[in-house]
Parts: sequence; structure tokens; C-alpha cells
Amino acid sequence: MLKRILTLFSLPFILLIAFLCLTVSTPADVDINPIAEDIPAKALLQTGLLEQQAQSPPSTNVEKESWHKPSVIKGIYTTGWMAGSSKWFPQLVDFIDKTEFNALVIDVKDDTGTLSYRSKVPLVNEEGASLNKISNPAKMIALLREHQIYPIARIVVFKDPFLAGKRPDWAVRDINGGLWKDRRGLNWVDPNNRQVWDYIVDIAKEAIGLGFQEIQFDYVRFTSDGDLKRCVYPYSSGKLRQDVIKEFLDYARFRLKDYHVPISADIFGLTTSTTDDMGIGQKFEKIVTSVDVVCPMVYPSHYALGTFGLRNPDLNPYETVFHGVSDAKKRLEKLGNTTTQLRPWLQDFSLGNHYGRNQIQKQIQAVKDAGVKEWIFWNPSCRYDISKYN
Repeated sequence: MLKRILTLFSLPFILLIAFLCLTVSTPADVDINPIAEDIPAKALLQTGLLEQQAQSPPSTNVEKESWHKPSVIKGIYTTGWMAGSSKWFPQLVDFIDKTEFNALVIDVKDDTGTLSYRSKVPLVNEEGASLNKISNPAKMIALLREHQIYPIARIVVFKDPFLAGKRPDWAVRDINGGLWKDRRGLNWVDPNNRQVWDYIVDIAKEAIGLGFQEIQFDYVRFTSDGDLKRCVYPYSSGKLRQDVIKEFLDYARFRLKDYHVPISADIFGLTTSTTDDMGIGQKFEKIVTSVDVVCPMVYPSHYALGTFGLRNPDLNPYETVFHGVSDAKKRLEKLGNTTTQLRPWLQDFSLGNHYGRNQIQKQIQAVKDAGVKEWIFWNPSCRYDISKYN
């Protein structure tokens, strides 16, 4: 299992980060169903893990009804630095205006553990976890509303080297003492720690208060890259990892239910085709019952040679994406799940093989042929070429 995960993701993730560092100032990684799975939330409430009373939504000047949420979401990703740039952000808006895209996934909390704007969340301020990447988030949101661009807040959850460094008692530990490090030397927080859960929920609430219309959780999983035998999870109670991840999503969804925004989660692409949780807690059937939108990262470059019977999945973007998305759709149908939206992440970057207009269009066609209407594209540089899409 370890060998399979490392083969699939370690090198691509490292190369992606290296590529991003060359193009932007800071690194970044990668359907509403308000009553579904209410039973798990009630069960958690009975055990005292959830709030006894729902909190009131934060005040905001952004009127949700004015957004007129698109019936079909098609989005692109941007870092906080690009979203806060007076040069690059208008270009992203212009790109969306001139294409079929209508949504923007924006880093609120990225995989460095820092927030993209000056936060008012107490623990964020206490630890100094916010940067001034977006100096005026209200102005940014207002511009998106003016252009009817649907804003999605990307919040990286358990890959948080900043918080782990500030609160080492909350972190994944090394078996010989100190903090465990992944292959890039970065630390993670323990997914079993409910104090981390509350921290994430508070950040999500603030993002909604600013006007974000959807919360998207990324790195909502256990560790994968590095010597996993050395990992010690100090808050573990012996529960299966897939159950821990599901409980976190159920908890977050319950705490955010009165805000009436969809909750989405990014998952490894291969989780749509495997029957286990890949050792990281991402069991497809459990994830999809706990969110409104599931976003498998079906990047062709991230599949091992031979996957789906393809000699090189990266050279076969149509076949790879079609297999990954079709498997997800079939499993949703088998569950009888007609409410959770499927919105795959697609690849707008070159990793080993060149990805131009032909590869972009093949991925889009594969999603359509699989019977899915929504998608979002990841480009770590956040510089999208309009000629690839029109």
C-alpha cells in the first residue's frame, strides 16, 4: 500500500511545488444536500462532540441571493497571492468572463498553514497564522459578485506545518520523539484532534462571513508521503482512519449547516477506483455521504504506469479521466446517492508530458462522456491560457 501511494503521489507533488515556486511568490498544493447524513451528526451530538446550540452566522455585507449560483459550476484555482495581486487578479476575472468558467477556487488557508488575509479568528491571531496576501478581501469578493463569479474557499485541513510548529502537542509525532516530517520536511497535525477540527470550522465561518459561497476542504486525510511507519498520532482512540475523516466532515458540516453553503472535499483521484481508503482515510463511500460536493483529483499525471490498463495514463488524458470519473459516478449510483455533486479536478499543467489545448479539451470531453457536468482546473501558476479553452 505504501509503495503504491508513494509511486502515485510523492514525485508529482514535489515537482508541482517546484514548478509553482518558479511562477508565483508562494507555494500551493491542490449540489446542496443540507439534510443528508443527519443521523451521524445527531449521533455525535448525543456524545457531546457537537455544539449544543447552533451559532448564528457571521454578519456580512454580501447578500447570498445576489450571487445567483450557477446551475453548473466550472471553475479554476488561484492562490491567495494571485487573488490579492492588482496585476494578476483582474486577468483571472477577465479569463473567466471570456470563457465558460463561472467559479474561482481561492486559497483561504493553503498548505503552508497560513491564511490569505488578516483574520479575526482568535487562534489564528494568537499564533500569527495570517498573511496579508489579500489586503482587501471584501473588495475582492465585491468584484467577483459584480462579475457573477462563484467564490469557493479552499481550506487545507491536516497538512499544516505552521500550526504543527506552533502547537507541537497537536502534531503528528515521530516514533523516536519530536515531530514527524514528510518527504519535504513538513509537519502535519493529527486528524484525530478535535481542537484542530474547531480551528478549521472557525476559519470556515469567517470565510463565509466574508462572502465565500462554498467551503472546500483539501488535504482532508492522513499522511501519505514519507516514512509512515514512524508516524505517531497522539490523539488516536483506535478508530479506523476512514471513520475519523468521515466524523470530521460530519462535524464540520453540522457546525456550518445554518450558514447554508455547500461543503466540498478534495480527494485523491484513485480513491474513486479503489475499494479501500488507501491508508489515508479517504474511503469514497464514506466521504460522499458527508459532503455536498466531492472533488476527485483525476490528474492523468498522478496515476501510476499501467493504471486502467494504460501504459502511460499521462499520455492518455481522455481515457484516464473517463475511467476515474466514471468509476466515481457508478459508485454514487450504486449508493443511491442522487444529491452529492461530482466535480472533478482536471489538469492544466505539464508534468512529464506537455499539456496544451488538445489535452485540456480531451479531459473536458471525458467528463462530459462520463455523464458529469461540472469540473474545476488546477494550474499551480494560476496563469490560464484562454486559447486552450475557447
